[in-house]
Amino acid sequence: MNRPTILKYQSSGASTSDAAITESYVLRVCVMSKFVATFLVCTFAFLATALAAPPVRQFDGPGAPPFKVLKPGESPPLDAYDNFVIGPKYVRAPERKPVEGVARGKVQQFTIDSKQTKIYNPGIARKKFGTVDPKNPKTLIVDTHEIDYKRQITVYVPAQYKRGSEAPFMVSHDGPKGKPNMGLPRILDNLIAEERIPPIILIQIANGGGDAQGHQRGKEYDNMSGLFAKYIETEVLPRVEKHCKVKLTKDPEGRAAMGSSSGGSAALIMAWFRTDLYRRVLTTSGTFVNQAWPFDPRFPDGAWGFHKTIIPKSPKKPIRLFISVGDRDLLNPNVMRDDMHDWVEANHQMAKVLKAKGYEYQYLFCRGSGHGIGNAKSQFLPHAIEWVWKGFGTKRIK
Repeated sequence: MNRPTILKYQSSGASTSDAAITESYVLRVCVMSKFVATFLVCTFAFLATALAAPPVRQFDGPGAPPFKVLKPGESPPLDAYDNFVIGPKYVRAPERKPVEGVARGKVQQFTIDSKQTKIYNPGIARKKFGTVDPKNPKTLIVDTHEIDYKRQITVYVPAQYKRGSEAPFMVSHDGPKGKPNMGLPRILDNLIAEERIPPIILIQIANGGGDAQGHQRGKEYDNMSGLFAKYIETEVLPRVEKHCKVKLTKDPEGRAAMGSSSGGSAALIMAWFRTDLYRRVLTTSGTFVNQAWPFDPRFPDGAWGFHKTIIPKSPKKPIRLFISVGDRDLLNPNVMRDDMHDWVEANHQMAKVLKAKGYEYQYLFCRGSGHGIGNAKSQFLPHAIEWVWKGFGTKRIK
């Protein structure tokens, strides 16, 4: 019903009062119609979002490895190489709080200009997500352009560091791009004070920008090569030593890499391709899926290949690996439908092949947790860091 209809009523001989009543009625109908339309749009949007949300997986579902279910707030044994279920209720780790009397490390920041580096100069970016290559469904066609960028480096040096000595350290991907996040430094303060880990230096490295195929972050984190490890070795670590006046160990047993999502796969990629540099790995919601770009025929399945072919068919390497995933983690989050974009399945399969090959590993399946498993990580991260560093200085990783 619209204004021409109202005029029709007035031209048919109705009185002015009748016309006013009619117009008022029509306006009320229009308002109600708009309300109904808005309600329906919101409802459909909600349903679309709900339908698009990843399904909730069960720890004992098809294809899952055998798990041991832990009590609320409980951590797995530090000497266990196995699979565990935690959640859906989480207890925030006490190591996250500053403790009176515990010496606090210092945090410093500096930036690296891409124009001053030999590797990843220039960077890449895209304006829109790519389309599936009709000739190869395992990859995308992406239109990229070159960029210059600045990368922030955030360094935590523990109070126990002895100047002039070579320190063990941990690289953390997706480091802050603004002010320091003191969450990790406070955990390290407490773990070091309790002598649960050595006095490690933490190096948080911001990504080069964007995400996934066609962006600098994807180029750094998702590609199957030792290039990013080389970049850190030649471009980042020397600058850390210079700016922060520290010395970093060359012993791969004293070097760890950690990250979430593609940062997690990047941590394993660094250790796998440069085991001479890194041997301790901590991942949350690790992107062990096919997200490498551009396509590399040597590794046609990207990081999905780790559990499909690479680890099963390769000699065992001296890597100690902590992995974790949420029961609501990602499933086919983009246009690719190559059956290699299931984060839960990827981490399940990682646990299976690591177990079969005799690796030092621990796997947490986190109930009530989505991609990044932030709520679960609030509980288990101190444990994971302690587990990754267990044996340092007394037992070599086999």
